[in-house]
Amino acid sequence: MTGPRTIVVTGASSGIGLAAAEQFAARGDRVVLVGRDKRRLAAAVDRVRAAGGGTEPGHVRVDFERFADVQALAEHLLSTYPQIDVLANNAGMLAMARRLTVDGNEATIQANHLGPFLLSALLRDRLRGGRIVNTSVRPARNARLDPDDLNGEARRYNGVTAYQSSKAANVLFTMEAARRWPDILSLSLHPGLVRTDIGRATALRFVFRYAPFMSDPHASARRLVRLATAPAGELTNGALYGADRLIRPNPRLFATDRAARLWTASEEAVAVSQ
Repeated sequence: MTGPRTIVVTGASSGIGLAAAEQFAARGDRVVLVGRDKRRLAAAVDRVRAAGGGTEPGHVRVDFERFADVQALAEHLLSTYPQIDVLANNAGMLAMARRLTVDGNEATIQANHLGPFLLSALLRDRLRGGRIVNTSVRPARNARLDPDDLNGEARRYNGVTAYQSSKAANVLFTMEAARRWPDILSLSLHPGLVRTDIGRATALRFVFRYAPFMSDPHASARRLVRLATAPAGELTNGALYGADRLIRPNPRLFATDRAARLWTASEEAVAVSQ
């Protein structure tokens, strides 16, 4: 590949996304930052510009709880960048109280899975020969995901459980994308326990910010950068990676038929068919 690569990083206003964007820029890549908060996004642009030696990164403000925002982002990217080499679906949130988006979905599953799913589908053709890296987590032993009940209406809401379900969806989406889109290398990432702002609107914000067992986001960002840059022959399409090694999740939950069911349910939820 010649010339700088174009890398889109969502959730790039802070944490892993911002650290990864800085590392990509320092490598000479053309980086597009996607974030929700205007002020934080502007500060991130300044940091990534400095990391890239003065090269101006692209930036778009997007709320993944709104499908209209995701569609507008895709339209902007398609009209601006003739090639997209890496889409890092890194945006994520944690909501301790159940709420619905303007599109009628439970907020966590829309922001963490359905929004990234829609963006990936809309950019599918532009990503041919490139990569999708989905930031997930190592699936919890009690993780549950019913593709027929993405909004969790059949169970009492629990914020942590909803988050775990959305992260399980990231892994299943990656698995099925590898099968349906073999010309794109699709990978999911367990970044480890990271000091981030993901719980900033909840009582868990103190854990994510100050717990001594949390790692620096720059270390986790290096994992993301590795998946985006390592030779394709060193990686397994559809796999979940931790610290430079494969993670093999529970095959009973992470089965090919469940991945296919989730894909169909996700298409119906976002009203696209790929």
